[in-house]
Amino acid sequence: MEDLEALAQGDGDVLETLTQMTVDTMERSGLDPETYMLVRLAALVTLDASETSYLLNLGVAEKFGVPLEKVRGTLVAIAPVVGTARIVSGAAKMGMALT
Repeated sequence: MEDLEALAQGDGDVLETLTQMTVDTMERSGLDPETYMLVRLAALVTLDASETSYLLNLGVAEKFGVPLEKVRGTLVAIAPVVGTARIVSGAAKMGMALT
């Protein structure tokens, strides 16, 4: 339970572990870093993920130099599939994660 609470509060050690898992998965996917992170962000929107999930993934995306314009473009691309409610929720949570 303690680990879950730490993750929910953005604990650095837990987030670093998750970041390392992300990097390993990226290499196995065969996708370039930008595409990989945009796909992950699209999946988070689809799942209506938590702000912490966005924080982690946006941090990795920033390290890889993924421009916010591409993130916005990804939201536009998936909007017809996932719907307005998911896009608004995802965009709001991304905004909160970035502040």
